[in-house]
Amino acid sequence: MIRLTVMYNLPPGSDEAEFLRWRLGEHQANNAAAPGVLRTDFAMVESALPHVAPARHRFMTIAEWPDRETFEAHFYAPEALARLEEHLKKLDDPVFLVSEVLTSYEAP
Repeated sequence: MIRLTVMYNLPPGSDEAEFLRWRLGEHQANNAAAPGVLRTDFAMVESALPHVAPARHRFMTIAEWPDRETFEAHFYAPEALARLEEHLKKLDDPVFLVSEVLTSYEAP
């Protein structure tokens, strides 16, 4: 499985409430409907470890695809990249991580 993790902040002066309305509504629905997506989560970072420094990022989005081929076919498609360019205007200091999940556990 391929997991995309995006950690980010909002640009200074952004309206966080307005961002959350968009992110939890329209954008979450679009992420969930993206071709091949198995799961997508959105989180607001509460703290970081160790507690000696504040968290570097305020928000985190995770999306998972069954394999690299499916991920790349969607994520790097020209229309997806064009949408990403628009969405990046709402973010500050984004970090994109693409990882291959080698093992996982889910409690029964």
